[in-house]
Amino acid sequence: MSTSTASPAVTPDEPTGIQAVRRRYAHLAWPVALAGAVLLLVGCLLSWNYDTTVLGDLSIYFYPGPLQILMIIVAVAAIVLLLAYRGPLHRLGEWLDVASGLTAVGVGASIYMLLVVVAGGIQAGGLVNVDPGGWVSFVGALLLLAGAYLLPSTDRRDAIHARLPGWVEIATIVVLLAVALFGAAFALGQDDGTIFVLFLVFAGTLVAGLVRCGFFAWVGIIAQKHREVLTLGAFVVAFLFPFTQNGSDANMSIATQVIIFAVTALGLNIVVGLAGLLDLGYIAFLGAGAYVGATLSMSAFATISWKPPFIVVVFVGALFSATLGLIIGTPTLRVSGDYLAIVTLAFGEIFRLAMGNFDGDNGPDLTNGPNGIPAIPDLAIGSFNFGDTHTVLGIPLGRFANYYFLLLVVAAVIITVFTRLNNSRIGRGWVAIREDEKAAEAMGVNVFGLKLFAFASGAFLAGMAGTIKAHQDVSVTPDQYVFLESAFLLAAIVLGGMGTVGGVLVGAAILRLLPEKLRFISDYRYLIFGILLVLVMRFRPEGLVPSQRRRLEFHEDDERLASRIEQVHLEEEGAKA
Repeated sequence: MSTSTASPAVTPDEPTGIQAVRRRYAHLAWPVALAGAVLLLVGCLLSWNYDTTVLGDLSIYFYPGPLQILMIIVAVAAIVLLLAYRGPLHRLGEWLDVASGLTAVGVGASIYMLLVVVAGGIQAGGLVNVDPGGWVSFVGALLLLAGAYLLPSTDRRDAIHARLPGWVEIATIVVLLAVALFGAAFALGQDDGTIFVLFLVFAGTLVAGLVRCGFFAWVGIIAQKHREVLTLGAFVVAFLFPFTQNGSDANMSIATQVIIFAVTALGLNIVVGLAGLLDLGYIAFLGAGAYVGATLSMSAFATISWKPPFIVVVFVGALFSATLGLIIGTPTLRVSGDYLAIVTLAFGEIFRLAMGNFDGDNGPDLTNGPNGIPAIPDLAIGSFNFGDTHTVLGIPLGRFANYYFLLLVVAAVIITVFTRLNNSRIGRGWVAIREDEKAAEAMGVNVFGLKLFAFASGAFLAGMAGTIKAHQDVSVTPDQYVFLESAFLLAAIVLGGMGTVGGVLVGAAILRLLPEKLRFISDYRYLIFGILLVLVMRFRPEGLVPSQRRRLEFHEDDERLASRIEQVHLEEEGAKA
Protein backbone atom coordinates (compact mmCIF):
# COMPACT_ATOMS: atom_id res chain seq x y z
CA MET A 1 0.00 0.00 0.00
CA SER A 2 1.28 3.44 -0.85
CA THR A 3 2.09 5.60 2.14
CA SER A 4 1.56 8.85 0.30
CA THR A 5 -1.49 10.96 0.99
CA ALA A 6 -4.33 10.03 -1.34
CA SER A 7 -7.31 12.06 -2.46
CA PRO A 8 -10.27 11.79 -0.14
CA ALA A 9 -12.91 9.30 -1.16
CA VAL A 10 -16.19 11.18 -1.43
CA THR A 11 -19.51 10.20 -2.83
CA PRO A 12 -20.89 12.11 -5.82
CA ASP A 13 -23.76 13.55 -3.76
CA GLU A 14 -21.54 14.63 -0.87
CA PRO A 15 -21.86 18.36 -0.09
CA THR A 16 -19.16 20.54 -1.59
CA GLY A 17 -18.34 22.01 1.82
CA ILE A 18 -17.44 18.59 3.25
CA GLN A 19 -15.30 17.85 0.19
CA ALA A 20 -13.43 21.09 0.70
CA VAL A 21 -12.84 20.44 4.39
CA ARG A 22 -11.57 16.93 3.71
CA ARG A 23 -9.17 18.09 1.01
CA ARG A 24 -7.92 21.02 3.05
CA TYR A 25 -7.14 19.02 6.19
CA ALA A 26 -6.28 15.63 4.68
CA HIS A 27 -2.60 16.09 5.58
CA LEU A 28 -3.57 16.45 9.26
CA ALA A 29 -5.85 13.41 9.38
CA TRP A 30 -3.27 10.76 10.25
CA PRO A 31 -1.42 12.69 13.00
CA VAL A 32 -4.71 13.88 14.53
CA ALA A 33 -6.08 10.33 14.59
CA LEU A 34 -2.83 9.01 16.08
CA ALA A 35 -2.83 11.73 18.74
CA GLY A 36 -6.43 10.85 19.58
CA ALA A 37 -5.62 7.14 19.92
CA VAL A 38 -2.64 7.91 22.17
CA LEU A 39 -4.71 10.27 24.34
CA LEU A 40 -7.41 7.63 24.59
CA LEU A 41 -4.81 5.12 25.75
CA VAL A 42 -3.14 7.48 28.23
CA GLY A 43 -6.48 8.52 29.72
CA CYS A 44 -7.26 4.87 30.46
CA LEU A 45 -4.25 4.76 32.79
CA LEU A 46 -5.60 7.68 34.83
CA SER A 47 -8.58 7.94 37.14
CA TRP A 48 -11.96 8.32 35.42
CA ASN A 49 -14.16 9.00 38.44
CA TYR A 50 -13.67 10.25 41.98
CA ASP A 51 -16.30 7.88 43.44
CA THR A 52 -14.93 4.38 44.08
CA THR A 53 -18.42 2.81 43.92
CA VAL A 54 -19.20 3.95 40.37
CA LEU A 55 -18.85 1.59 37.37
CA GLY A 56 -16.61 -0.92 39.09
CA ASP A 57 -14.17 1.59 40.67
CA LEU A 58 -12.39 3.69 38.03
CA SER A 59 -10.61 5.89 40.58
CA ILE A 60 -7.15 4.29 40.75
CA TYR A 61 -4.25 5.78 38.79
CA PHE A 62 -2.16 3.39 36.66
CA TYR A 63 -4.35 0.45 37.69
CA PRO A 64 -7.11 0.34 35.07
CA GLY A 65 -10.47 -1.20 35.90
CA PRO A 66 -12.38 -3.54 33.54
CA LEU A 67 -14.06 -0.69 31.64
CA GLN A 68 -10.72 1.07 31.16
CA ILE A 69 -9.12 -2.15 29.93
CA LEU A 70 -11.83 -2.40 27.27
CA MET A 71 -10.93 1.07 26.01
CA ILE A 72 -7.23 0.21 26.07
CA ILE A 73 -8.04 -2.63 23.66
CA VAL A 74 -9.90 -0.19 21.39
CA ALA A 75 -7.02 2.31 21.51
CA VAL A 76 -4.46 -0.38 20.64
CA ALA A 77 -6.66 -1.56 17.75
CA ALA A 78 -6.84 2.02 16.46
CA ILE A 79 -3.06 2.41 16.65
CA VAL A 80 -2.56 -0.86 14.77
CA LEU A 81 -4.90 0.35 12.01
CA LEU A 82 -3.05 3.67 11.80
CA LEU A 83 0.32 1.90 11.54
CA ALA A 84 -1.17 -0.26 8.80
CA TYR A 85 -2.20 2.89 6.96
CA ARG A 86 1.19 4.59 7.25
CA GLY A 87 4.03 2.91 9.06
CA PRO A 88 5.73 -0.43 9.69
CA LEU A 89 2.49 -2.40 9.15
CA HIS A 90 1.78 -0.90 5.73
CA ARG A 91 1.86 -4.35 4.07
CA LEU A 92 -1.13 -5.29 6.22
CA GLY A 93 -2.81 -2.08 5.13
CA GLU A 94 -2.80 -3.27 1.52
CA TRP A 95 -5.61 -5.67 2.48
CA LEU A 96 -7.62 -3.34 4.73
CA ASP A 97 -9.88 -0.34 4.26
CA VAL A 98 -8.26 1.46 7.17
CA ALA A 99 -10.21 4.71 6.84
CA SER A 100 -13.63 3.03 7.07
CA GLY A 101 -12.58 0.73 9.89
CA LEU A 102 -10.99 3.55 11.87
CA THR A 103 -14.08 5.73 11.46
CA ALA A 104 -16.23 2.97 12.95
CA VAL A 105 -13.77 2.61 15.85
CA GLY A 106 -13.80 6.37 16.41
CA VAL A 107 -17.59 6.52 16.49
CA GLY A 108 -17.78 3.60 18.93
CA ALA A 109 -15.07 4.98 21.21
CA SER A 110 -16.77 8.39 21.32
CA ILE A 111 -20.14 6.85 22.23
CA TYR A 112 -18.46 4.67 24.86
CA MET A 113 -16.67 7.56 26.53
CA LEU A 114 -19.77 9.77 26.37
CA LEU A 115 -21.75 7.09 28.20
CA VAL A 116 -18.96 6.64 30.76
CA VAL A 117 -18.79 10.38 31.48
CA VAL A 118 -22.57 10.86 31.65
CA ALA A 119 -23.38 7.67 33.58
CA GLY A 120 -20.42 8.15 35.91
CA GLY A 121 -21.39 11.75 36.55
CA ILE A 122 -25.03 10.88 37.26
CA GLN A 123 -24.18 8.01 39.60
CA ALA A 124 -21.52 10.03 41.45
CA GLY A 125 -23.73 13.10 41.87
CA GLY A 126 -22.51 15.38 39.09
CA LEU A 127 -19.96 15.79 36.30
CA VAL A 128 -17.64 17.46 38.79
CA ASN A 129 -16.82 13.97 40.06
CA VAL A 130 -15.48 12.90 36.66
CA ASP A 131 -11.69 12.88 37.00
CA PRO A 132 -9.26 14.21 34.35
CA GLY A 133 -8.58 10.74 32.95
CA GLY A 134 -12.19 10.43 31.81
CA TRP A 135 -12.06 13.77 30.02
CA VAL A 136 -8.67 12.98 28.45
CA SER A 137 -10.00 9.71 27.03
CA PHE A 138 -13.19 11.43 25.83
CA VAL A 139 -11.23 14.13 24.00
CA GLY A 140 -8.93 11.44 22.58
CA ALA A 141 -11.92 9.52 21.23
CA LEU A 142 -13.28 12.67 19.56
CA LEU A 143 -9.88 13.43 17.99
CA LEU A 144 -9.66 9.85 16.77
CA LEU A 145 -13.08 10.19 15.15
CA ALA A 146 -12.20 13.52 13.54
CA GLY A 147 -8.90 12.24 12.16
CA ALA A 148 -10.47 9.02 10.90
CA TYR A 149 -13.23 10.94 9.14
CA LEU A 150 -10.70 13.14 7.34
CA LEU A 151 -8.43 10.20 6.49
CA PRO A 152 -8.41 9.57 2.73
CA SER A 153 -9.49 6.11 1.62
CA THR A 154 -7.14 4.00 -0.48
CA ASP A 155 -7.63 1.01 -2.73
CA ARG A 156 -7.19 -2.38 -1.10
CA ARG A 157 -6.65 -5.86 -2.42
CA ASP A 158 -9.54 -8.31 -2.29
CA ALA A 159 -9.40 -10.71 0.65
CA ILE A 160 -10.23 -13.62 -1.67
CA HIS A 161 -6.63 -13.45 -2.91
CA ALA A 162 -5.07 -13.56 0.57
CA ARG A 163 -3.07 -16.74 1.09
CA LEU A 164 -1.79 -17.80 4.50
CA PRO A 165 -0.67 -21.18 5.87
CA GLY A 166 -3.57 -23.38 6.92
CA TRP A 167 -2.44 -23.46 10.55
CA VAL A 168 -2.55 -19.64 10.71
CA GLU A 169 -6.13 -19.62 9.41
CA ILE A 170 -7.17 -22.31 11.89
CA ALA A 171 -5.40 -20.48 14.72
CA THR A 172 -7.32 -17.32 13.79
CA ILE A 173 -10.63 -19.19 14.05
CA VAL A 174 -9.62 -20.65 17.42
CA VAL A 175 -8.59 -17.25 18.81
CA LEU A 176 -11.84 -15.61 17.67
CA LEU A 177 -13.89 -18.39 19.27
CA ALA A 178 -11.91 -18.08 22.51
CA VAL A 179 -12.51 -14.32 22.53
CA ALA A 180 -16.23 -14.96 22.00
CA LEU A 181 -16.27 -17.39 24.95
CA PHE A 182 -14.61 -15.01 27.39
CA GLY A 183 -16.65 -12.08 26.08
CA ALA A 184 -19.90 -13.96 26.71
CA ALA A 185 -18.71 -15.00 30.18
CA PHE A 186 -17.78 -11.40 31.03
CA ALA A 187 -21.09 -10.01 29.74
CA LEU A 188 -23.25 -12.49 31.64
CA GLY A 189 -21.22 -11.95 34.79
CA GLN A 190 -22.13 -8.26 34.97
CA ASP A 191 -24.88 -7.45 37.46
CA ASP A 192 -24.61 -3.72 36.76
CA GLY A 193 -26.77 -2.97 33.72
CA THR A 194 -24.72 0.11 32.80
CA ILE A 195 -21.52 -1.92 32.62
CA PHE A 196 -23.34 -4.48 30.46
CA VAL A 197 -24.45 -1.75 28.04
CA LEU A 198 -20.91 -0.35 27.90
CA PHE A 199 -19.58 -3.81 27.12
CA LEU A 200 -22.08 -4.08 24.25
CA VAL A 201 -20.84 -0.74 22.91
CA PHE A 202 -17.25 -1.98 23.18
CA ALA A 203 -18.06 -5.25 21.38
CA GLY A 204 -20.03 -3.38 18.72
CA THR A 205 -17.11 -1.00 18.22
CA LEU A 206 -14.61 -3.78 17.60
CA VAL A 207 -16.96 -5.78 15.38
CA ALA A 208 -17.97 -2.72 13.33
CA GLY A 209 -14.34 -1.71 12.90
CA LEU A 210 -13.30 -5.19 11.77
CA VAL A 211 -16.26 -5.43 9.40
CA ARG A 212 -15.69 -2.01 7.86
CA CYS A 213 -11.96 -2.52 7.37
CA GLY A 214 -12.56 -5.84 5.60
CA PHE A 215 -11.07 -8.22 8.17
CA PHE A 216 -14.31 -10.16 8.61
CA ALA A 217 -14.55 -10.63 4.85
CA TRP A 218 -11.35 -12.65 5.10
CA VAL A 219 -12.63 -14.43 8.21
CA GLY A 220 -15.75 -15.43 6.27
CA ILE A 221 -13.60 -16.90 3.52
CA ILE A 222 -11.43 -18.97 5.86
CA ALA A 223 -14.54 -20.02 7.81
CA GLN A 224 -15.96 -21.46 4.58
CA LYS A 225 -12.64 -23.11 3.87
CA HIS A 226 -12.35 -24.66 7.34
CA ARG A 227 -16.05 -25.22 8.00
CA GLU A 228 -15.50 -28.41 10.02
CA VAL A 229 -12.98 -26.69 12.30
CA LEU A 230 -15.36 -23.77 12.86
CA THR A 231 -18.28 -26.06 13.68
CA LEU A 232 -16.25 -28.22 16.06
CA GLY A 233 -14.70 -25.17 17.70
CA ALA A 234 -18.09 -23.52 18.19
CA PHE A 235 -19.43 -26.60 19.98
CA VAL A 236 -16.30 -26.83 22.15
CA VAL A 237 -16.75 -23.18 23.14
CA ALA A 238 -20.43 -23.77 23.92
CA PHE A 239 -19.50 -26.86 25.95
CA LEU A 240 -16.90 -24.95 27.98
CA PHE A 241 -19.19 -22.02 28.72
CA PRO A 242 -20.75 -23.46 31.95
CA PHE A 243 -17.23 -23.95 33.35
CA THR A 244 -16.69 -20.17 33.19
CA GLN A 245 -19.71 -19.39 35.39
CA ASN A 246 -18.45 -20.81 38.70
CA GLY A 247 -21.73 -22.56 39.41
CA SER A 248 -23.92 -19.48 38.82
CA ASP A 249 -27.47 -20.74 38.31
CA ALA A 250 -28.69 -17.24 37.42
CA ASN A 251 -26.43 -16.95 34.38
CA MET A 252 -26.95 -20.56 33.33
CA SER A 253 -30.71 -20.03 33.51
CA ILE A 254 -30.36 -17.23 30.95
CA ALA A 255 -28.04 -19.38 28.81
CA THR A 256 -30.54 -22.25 28.89
CA GLN A 257 -33.37 -19.96 27.80
CA VAL A 258 -31.17 -18.66 24.99
CA ILE A 259 -30.39 -22.14 23.68
CA ILE A 260 -34.06 -23.25 23.86
CA PHE A 261 -35.01 -20.12 21.94
CA ALA A 262 -32.21 -20.75 19.44
CA VAL A 263 -33.07 -24.37 18.65
CA THR A 264 -36.74 -23.41 18.25
CA ALA A 265 -35.79 -20.57 15.92
CA LEU A 266 -33.70 -23.00 13.84
CA GLY A 267 -36.85 -25.03 13.21
CA LEU A 268 -38.72 -21.90 12.16
CA ASN A 269 -35.76 -21.00 9.95
CA ILE A 270 -36.60 -24.00 7.78
CA VAL A 271 -40.12 -22.69 7.28
CA VAL A 272 -39.32 -18.99 6.87
CA GLY A 273 -35.64 -18.79 5.95
CA LEU A 274 -35.46 -21.65 3.45
CA ALA A 275 -39.00 -22.22 2.16
CA GLY A 276 -40.13 -18.60 2.51
CA LEU A 277 -43.40 -19.42 4.33
CA LEU A 278 -44.43 -16.73 6.81
CA ASP A 279 -45.57 -18.62 9.93
CA LEU A 280 -46.86 -16.41 12.75
CA GLY A 281 -48.11 -19.24 14.95
CA TYR A 282 -44.97 -21.33 15.21
CA ILE A 283 -44.81 -21.07 19.00
CA ALA A 284 -47.78 -23.47 19.10
CA PHE A 285 -45.55 -26.34 17.95
CA LEU A 286 -43.13 -25.66 20.80
CA GLY A 287 -46.11 -25.61 23.14
CA ALA A 288 -47.42 -28.89 21.75
CA GLY A 289 -44.12 -30.59 22.53
CA ALA A 290 -44.06 -29.01 25.99
CA TYR A 291 -47.57 -30.24 26.80
CA VAL A 292 -46.69 -33.75 25.65
CA GLY A 293 -43.62 -33.68 27.90
CA ALA A 294 -45.71 -32.42 30.82
CA THR A 295 -48.63 -34.85 30.46
CA LEU A 296 -46.27 -37.83 30.18
CA SER A 297 -44.10 -36.68 33.10
CA MET A 298 -44.19 -37.89 36.70
CA SER A 299 -45.99 -34.72 37.83
CA ALA A 300 -48.89 -35.32 40.22
CA PHE A 301 -50.96 -33.01 37.99
CA ALA A 302 -50.26 -34.97 34.78
CA THR A 303 -53.47 -36.31 33.25
CA ILE A 304 -52.09 -39.36 31.41
CA SER A 305 -51.02 -42.41 33.38
CA TRP A 306 -48.57 -43.75 30.77
CA LYS A 307 -45.01 -42.81 31.82
CA PRO A 308 -42.56 -43.90 29.10
CA PRO A 309 -38.79 -43.26 29.21
CA PHE A 310 -37.78 -39.71 28.39
CA ILE A 311 -36.23 -40.60 25.03
CA VAL A 312 -39.62 -41.97 24.01
CA VAL A 313 -41.31 -38.80 25.28
CA VAL A 314 -39.00 -36.68 23.10
CA PHE A 315 -39.99 -38.54 19.95
CA VAL A 316 -43.67 -38.62 20.90
CA GLY A 317 -43.63 -34.85 21.43
CA ALA A 318 -41.75 -34.24 18.18
CA LEU A 319 -44.07 -36.54 16.19
CA PHE A 320 -47.16 -34.98 17.76
CA SER A 321 -45.98 -31.50 16.75
CA ALA A 322 -45.12 -32.74 13.25
CA THR A 323 -48.58 -34.28 12.95
CA LEU A 324 -50.12 -30.96 13.95
CA GLY A 325 -47.96 -29.35 11.28
CA LEU A 326 -49.29 -31.75 8.66
CA ILE A 327 -52.90 -31.28 9.77
CA ILE A 328 -52.66 -27.51 9.76
CA GLY A 329 -50.38 -27.30 6.75
CA THR A 330 -52.41 -29.42 4.34
CA PRO A 331 -55.27 -26.93 3.94
CA THR A 332 -53.40 -23.71 4.75
CA LEU A 333 -50.43 -24.15 2.42
CA ARG A 334 -52.74 -23.76 -0.56
CA VAL A 335 -52.67 -20.06 0.27
CA SER A 336 -49.59 -17.88 0.48
CA GLY A 337 -48.28 -14.50 1.51
CA ASP A 338 -50.48 -12.46 3.83
CA TYR A 339 -53.23 -15.08 3.80
CA LEU A 340 -50.84 -17.76 5.07
CA ALA A 341 -49.61 -15.40 7.80
CA ILE A 342 -53.18 -14.74 8.97
CA VAL A 343 -54.09 -18.45 9.01
CA THR A 344 -50.98 -19.43 11.00
CA LEU A 345 -51.57 -16.54 13.41
CA ALA A 346 -55.08 -17.87 13.97
CA PHE A 347 -53.71 -21.37 14.55
CA GLY A 348 -51.37 -20.09 17.25
CA GLU A 349 -54.23 -18.40 19.07
CA ILE A 350 -56.50 -21.44 18.66
CA PHE A 351 -53.82 -23.63 20.24
CA ARG A 352 -53.44 -21.31 23.24
CA LEU A 353 -57.19 -21.08 23.79
CA ALA A 354 -57.64 -24.84 23.35
CA MET A 355 -54.99 -25.58 25.97
CA GLY A 356 -56.81 -23.23 28.31
CA ASN A 357 -60.12 -25.05 27.83
CA PHE A 358 -59.03 -28.69 28.08
CA ASP A 359 -59.84 -28.70 31.79
CA GLY A 360 -62.62 -31.29 32.04
CA ASP A 361 -65.38 -28.66 32.09
CA ASN A 362 -65.15 -27.05 28.66
CA GLY A 363 -63.41 -29.97 26.99
CA PRO A 364 -61.37 -33.12 27.69
CA ASP A 365 -59.41 -33.17 30.94
CA LEU A 366 -55.93 -33.06 29.40
CA THR A 367 -54.17 -29.83 30.34
CA ASN A 368 -55.83 -28.60 33.57
CA GLY A 369 -56.98 -25.53 31.67
CA PRO A 370 -55.44 -22.15 32.49
CA ASN A 371 -53.70 -23.58 35.57
CA GLY A 372 -51.55 -25.76 33.35
CA ILE A 373 -49.43 -28.64 34.60
CA PRO A 374 -47.14 -27.58 37.48
CA ALA A 375 -44.64 -29.48 39.64
CA ILE A 376 -42.98 -31.24 36.70
CA PRO A 377 -40.04 -33.15 38.21
CA ASP A 378 -36.50 -32.88 36.92
CA LEU A 379 -35.35 -35.38 34.35
CA ALA A 380 -33.48 -38.45 35.48
CA ILE A 381 -31.67 -40.50 32.85
CA GLY A 382 -30.39 -43.61 34.59
CA SER A 383 -28.74 -42.52 37.82
CA PHE A 384 -28.10 -39.00 36.54
CA ASN A 385 -30.60 -36.52 37.97
CA PHE A 386 -30.71 -33.18 36.18
CA GLY A 387 -31.89 -31.43 39.34
CA ASP A 388 -28.75 -32.27 41.33
CA THR A 389 -25.52 -30.30 41.45
CA HIS A 390 -22.56 -32.20 40.02
CA THR A 391 -18.91 -31.25 40.48
CA VAL A 392 -16.57 -31.59 37.50
CA LEU A 393 -12.89 -30.64 37.83
CA GLY A 394 -13.75 -28.83 41.05
CA ILE A 395 -16.39 -26.67 39.33
CA PRO A 396 -20.01 -27.06 40.51
CA LEU A 397 -22.52 -27.55 37.70
CA GLY A 398 -26.07 -26.89 38.88
CA ARG A 399 -29.50 -27.75 37.56
CA PHE A 400 -29.52 -25.30 34.66
CA ALA A 401 -26.04 -26.34 33.56
CA ASN A 402 -27.27 -29.94 33.32
CA TYR A 403 -30.18 -28.91 31.10
CA TYR A 404 -27.81 -26.70 29.11
CA PHE A 405 -25.66 -29.71 28.18
CA LEU A 406 -28.73 -31.73 27.20
CA LEU A 407 -30.02 -28.89 25.05
CA LEU A 408 -26.57 -28.57 23.49
CA VAL A 409 -26.90 -32.16 22.26
CA VAL A 410 -30.37 -31.36 20.88
CA ALA A 411 -28.94 -28.25 19.21
CA ALA A 412 -26.23 -30.36 17.57
CA VAL A 413 -28.89 -32.71 16.19
CA ILE A 414 -31.05 -29.86 14.92
CA ILE A 415 -28.11 -28.01 13.34
CA THR A 416 -27.02 -31.23 11.62
CA VAL A 417 -30.54 -31.81 10.29
CA PHE A 418 -30.86 -28.19 9.15
CA THR A 419 -27.47 -28.19 7.42
CA ARG A 420 -28.09 -31.50 5.66
CA LEU A 421 -31.49 -30.36 4.44
CA ASN A 422 -30.14 -26.99 3.34
CA ASN A 423 -27.37 -28.58 1.26
CA SER A 424 -29.59 -31.28 -0.22
CA ARG A 425 -31.87 -31.34 -3.22
CA ILE A 426 -34.76 -30.64 -0.84
CA GLY A 427 -33.06 -27.48 0.40
CA ARG A 428 -32.46 -26.25 -3.14
CA GLY A 429 -36.13 -26.91 -3.86
CA TRP A 430 -37.13 -24.82 -0.84
CA VAL A 431 -34.94 -21.94 -1.98
CA ALA A 432 -36.44 -22.15 -5.48
CA ILE A 433 -39.94 -21.95 -3.98
CA ARG A 434 -38.93 -19.00 -1.83
CA GLU A 435 -37.48 -17.08 -4.75
CA ASP A 436 -40.25 -17.77 -7.32
CA GLU A 437 -42.92 -20.35 -6.58
CA LYS A 438 -44.46 -20.31 -10.06
CA ALA A 439 -41.09 -20.69 -11.78
CA ALA A 440 -40.17 -23.56 -9.44
CA GLU A 441 -43.44 -25.33 -10.23
CA ALA A 442 -42.86 -24.84 -13.95
CA MET A 443 -39.43 -26.47 -13.57
CA GLY A 444 -40.99 -29.60 -12.05
CA VAL A 445 -40.48 -28.87 -8.35
CA ASN A 446 -43.12 -30.51 -6.13
CA VAL A 447 -44.12 -27.20 -4.57
CA PHE A 448 -46.93 -28.38 -2.29
CA GLY A 449 -45.06 -31.47 -1.10
CA LEU A 450 -41.90 -29.52 -0.24
CA LYS A 451 -43.86 -26.77 1.51
CA LEU A 452 -45.71 -29.36 3.57
CA PHE A 453 -42.45 -31.12 4.43
CA ALA A 454 -40.94 -27.78 5.54
CA PHE A 455 -43.93 -27.16 7.77
CA ALA A 456 -43.79 -30.64 9.30
CA SER A 457 -40.01 -30.76 9.78
CA GLY A 458 -39.96 -27.33 11.44
CA ALA A 459 -42.77 -28.45 13.77
CA PHE A 460 -40.89 -31.70 14.54
CA LEU A 461 -37.80 -29.80 15.70
CA ALA A 462 -39.88 -27.39 17.80
CA GLY A 463 -41.70 -30.28 19.47
CA MET A 464 -38.39 -31.92 20.34
CA ALA A 465 -37.21 -28.75 22.08
CA GLY A 466 -40.58 -28.34 23.81
CA THR A 467 -40.40 -31.67 25.64
CA ILE A 468 -37.17 -30.57 27.34
CA LYS A 469 -38.46 -27.06 27.98
CA ALA A 470 -41.35 -28.47 30.03
CA HIS A 471 -38.96 -30.07 32.54
CA GLN A 472 -36.61 -27.12 32.58
CA ASP A 473 -39.47 -24.66 33.28
CA VAL A 474 -41.04 -26.98 35.92
CA SER A 475 -44.54 -26.01 34.73
CA VAL A 476 -46.47 -25.55 31.48
CA THR A 477 -49.31 -23.04 31.09
CA PRO A 478 -51.12 -21.64 28.02
CA ASP A 479 -49.88 -18.10 28.71
CA GLN A 480 -46.30 -19.17 27.92
CA TYR A 481 -47.19 -19.62 24.24
CA VAL A 482 -48.59 -16.29 23.10
CA PHE A 483 -48.17 -14.54 19.75
CA LEU A 484 -45.38 -12.31 21.11
CA GLU A 485 -43.14 -15.38 21.39
CA SER A 486 -43.74 -16.24 17.71
CA ALA A 487 -42.91 -12.64 16.81
CA PHE A 488 -39.64 -12.85 18.76
CA LEU A 489 -38.71 -16.09 17.00
CA LEU A 490 -39.35 -14.49 13.62
CA ALA A 491 -37.38 -11.40 14.64
CA ALA A 492 -34.41 -13.59 15.62
CA ILE A 493 -34.32 -15.07 12.12
CA VAL A 494 -34.62 -11.73 10.34
CA LEU A 495 -32.14 -10.02 12.67
CA GLY A 496 -29.53 -12.77 12.50
CA GLY A 497 -29.86 -13.69 8.84
CA MET A 498 -32.48 -15.81 7.11
CA GLY A 499 -31.42 -19.26 6.00
CA THR A 500 -28.23 -19.44 8.08
CA VAL A 501 -27.36 -21.32 11.27
CA GLY A 502 -24.93 -18.79 12.72
CA GLY A 503 -27.26 -15.88 12.04
CA VAL A 504 -30.17 -17.48 13.85
CA LEU A 505 -27.97 -18.35 16.84
CA VAL A 506 -26.71 -14.75 17.05
CA GLY A 507 -30.21 -13.31 16.65
CA ALA A 508 -31.64 -15.64 19.29
CA ALA A 509 -28.87 -14.78 21.75
CA ILE A 510 -29.44 -11.04 21.28
CA LEU A 511 -33.22 -11.22 21.59
CA ARG A 512 -33.13 -13.34 24.73
CA LEU A 513 -30.10 -11.79 26.42
CA LEU A 514 -30.87 -8.08 26.01
CA PRO A 515 -34.29 -8.09 27.75
CA GLU A 516 -32.79 -10.00 30.69
CA LYS A 517 -29.83 -7.66 31.11
CA LEU A 518 -31.76 -4.43 30.52
CA ARG A 519 -34.14 -4.92 33.44
CA PHE A 520 -32.69 -1.85 35.15
CA ILE A 521 -34.57 0.22 32.56
CA SER A 522 -37.60 -2.07 32.55
CA ASP A 523 -40.01 0.71 31.53
CA TYR A 524 -38.06 1.47 28.37
CA ARG A 525 -36.14 -1.70 27.50
CA TYR A 526 -38.58 -2.84 24.80
CA LEU A 527 -38.64 0.66 23.32
CA ILE A 528 -34.84 0.73 23.14
CA PHE A 529 -34.85 -2.82 21.88
CA GLY A 530 -37.29 -1.90 19.09
CA ILE A 531 -35.23 1.12 18.07
CA LEU A 532 -32.12 -1.07 17.82
CA LEU A 533 -34.00 -3.54 15.61
CA VAL A 534 -35.15 -0.73 13.32
CA LEU A 535 -31.58 0.58 13.05
CA VAL A 536 -30.25 -2.87 12.17
CA MET A 537 -32.92 -3.35 9.52
CA ARG A 538 -32.14 0.09 8.12
CA PHE A 539 -28.38 -0.28 7.88
CA ARG A 540 -28.02 -4.07 7.51
CA PRO A 541 -31.29 -5.46 6.11
CA GLU A 542 -29.71 -8.78 5.17
CA GLY A 543 -29.12 -9.56 8.84
CA LEU A 544 -26.07 -9.63 11.08
CA VAL A 545 -24.73 -12.95 9.76
CA PRO A 546 -26.30 -13.35 6.31
CA SER A 547 -25.68 -16.04 3.75
CA GLN A 548 -23.64 -15.04 0.71
CA ARG A 549 -26.68 -15.34 -1.53
CA ARG A 550 -28.79 -13.07 0.64
CA ARG A 551 -25.97 -10.55 1.03
CA LEU A 552 -25.70 -10.28 -2.73
CA GLU A 553 -29.48 -9.80 -3.01
CA PHE A 554 -29.19 -6.60 -0.97
CA HIS A 555 -25.94 -5.45 -2.59
CA GLU A 556 -26.38 -6.29 -6.26
CA ASP A 557 -24.02 -3.49 -7.34
CA ASP A 558 -21.13 -4.77 -5.19
CA GLU A 559 -18.83 -6.23 -7.84
CA ARG A 560 -16.16 -7.13 -5.28
CA LEU A 561 -18.68 -9.21 -3.30
CA ALA A 562 -20.02 -10.88 -6.45
CA SER A 563 -16.54 -11.88 -7.63
CA ARG A 564 -15.66 -13.14 -4.14
CA ILE A 565 -18.77 -15.34 -3.98
CA GLU A 566 -18.09 -16.66 -7.48
CA GLN A 567 -14.48 -17.48 -6.56
CA VAL A 568 -15.53 -19.30 -3.38
CA HIS A 569 -18.13 -21.26 -5.35
CA LEU A 570 -15.55 -22.27 -7.96
CA GLU A 571 -13.11 -23.39 -5.25
CA GLU A 572 -15.83 -25.47 -3.58
CA GLU A 573 -16.73 -27.10 -6.89
CA GLY A 574 -13.05 -27.80 -7.54
CA ALA A 575 -12.66 -29.40 -4.11
CA LYS A 576 -15.69 -31.64 -4.75
CA ALA A 577 -14.29 -32.68 -8.12
